[in-house]
Amino acid sequence: MRLDTVGKRYGVRQPWVVRGMSADVPAGRLIRVEGRNGSGKSTLLRVVARVTAASEGRVTGRPASIGYVPERFPGGLPFSGREYLRHMARVHGLRGDAGRRQVERWLERLGAAGYADQSLGSMSKGMCQKMAIAQALLPSPGLLVLDEAWTGLDTAAREALDEAVAERVAEGGTVLFVDHDPARLAGRADERWQVGGDGVVTIAAGPGPVSARRVERVTVRLETSDAGEVLDRVRAMDGVRVLSVAVERTDAGAARSGEAEVS
Repeated sequence: MRLDTVGKRYGVRQPWVVRGMSADVPAGRLIRVEGRNGSGKSTLLRVVARVTAASEGRVTGRPASIGYVPERFPGGLPFSGREYLRHMARVHGLRGDAGRRQVERWLERLGAAGYADQSLGSMSKGMCQKMAIAQALLPSPGLLVLDEAWTGLDTAAREALDEAVAERVAEGGTVLFVDHDPARLAGRADERWQVGGDGVVTIAAGPGPVSARRVERVTVRLETSDAGEVLDRVRAMDGVRVLSVAVERTDAGAARSGEAEVS
């Protein structure tokens, strides 16, 4: 796959989100995409995954099969989890028994089989995330693009996704990923693409000095009537990993305190 002076902006009078991005991407590569919130990481991933078109330049040599996990999965779709995955299997060209086998395989691996007949709208954020990951992995894609795919997953599902990434790379697939945890897949990335926020993407070889980053552990206490939303926002912050959460009910609502690692 090759990116040739790829650029993206959302309107002719709008600033460039990404511009002049050129890279050769051999098969079997694991690439970490880094940058501050709002720098354009998700936009770059969508262009690579062919979800949105580049405004200039082009991407050539994409594998025929592409799996994409968006940063926000549309959980309000009018399907059960299993119905949705069977539909996506057909979209990927997996029909009949072959499609059903792949659906059940990934439901089991991600620990979601027992919840698959629930409607997507009634699922927790973490369970919806498992459905998003499963649909991306159904076709054993040659290109797998993961935008904060680990967010909201339990430990077993995170490990299953780590294993799936390793399998894709070992079988010659290309994987691009964004994750707010600097230790995610530490030491495994072949390249890092740093999105600068000014449209410029810098390419660096190797996994980066993750182990050298300073990590602090802090405890935060919040009083809010919507603790779940606040916790989701904290988890989405770059370089923050929530270690534990405690909930205390008060007359004013729910108070949560917890530990987090910050780097």
